[in-house]
Amino acid sequence: MPDYQEFGKQIKRKTGIDLSLYKEAQMRRRLTSLYGKRGYSSFLTYLAELHVNSTLFEEFLECLTINVTEFYRNKKYWIEFEQSILPQVKGVNGNLTIWSAGCSTGEEAFTFAYISKSYLSSYQVSIMATDLDETILHKAKQAYYSEGSVVDVSEVIKNELFERHGHLYQVKELYRKMVTFKQHNLLNDPFIKDCDVIICRNVLIYFTDIAKDSIYQQFSSSLRQGGILFLGSTEQIFYPEMYGLERIGSFFYRRK
Repeated sequence: MPDYQEFGKQIKRKTGIDLSLYKEAQMRRRLTSLYGKRGYSSFLTYLAELHVNSTLFEEFLECLTINVTEFYRNKKYWIEFEQSILPQVKGVNGNLTIWSAGCSTGEEAFTFAYISKSYLSSYQVSIMATDLDETILHKAKQAYYSEGSVVDVSEVIKNELFERHGHLYQVKELYRKMVTFKQHNLLNDPFIKDCDVIICRNVLIYFTDIAKDSIYQQFSSSLRQGGILFLGSTEQIFYPEMYGLERIGSFFYRRK
């Protein structure tokens, strides 16, 4: 589709975001649905409006990110992470650097903040949570969540991690202070270095194999020796040795 290719070129010039690194069929479907709902008939008419309509442009950026997450998502893997993987993390001089990449509204970053208090109490833990979408990051900083986001959280943890505000749950200040949120593009921006743990779950499945290969290489370089990469339940690295990694659990990889 020539109009989609031209749309991609213009978006790259405007934002630095390279749509060719996303799976084309999936991304084209999502964007076609989006501009159709707003009354546009083609990518190029939609593009013209994106240049002058900031609200529409923010909605477009949100469409590029998959904001489906919850606390303790795929709980059995978080339990494996807590009980089997975290005890292997060494850190440096009593400090741990954690990166939640593609953090969406922050549920997984705050999940780590909570478990770190029990499993990593002897360390000073620093958590950087990043996402492409600034609107989503603003929501994450507020740390308010609905009942659906905490469906897999026990009542004990709910009482320890949250304050209730009507039908909403807000992460307590103790845990909010542990997480720093920042905009970051996995396909374009420099990666955080010297990480002990990188959490990137259910994000890379939307990228091309070429893009994923580059990201895995950079994740490996971002990890300290012995550092852990925690991927989502829909993702798996079939040849981790290509990236200097070894598989140590269901969706866990350690830098050699």
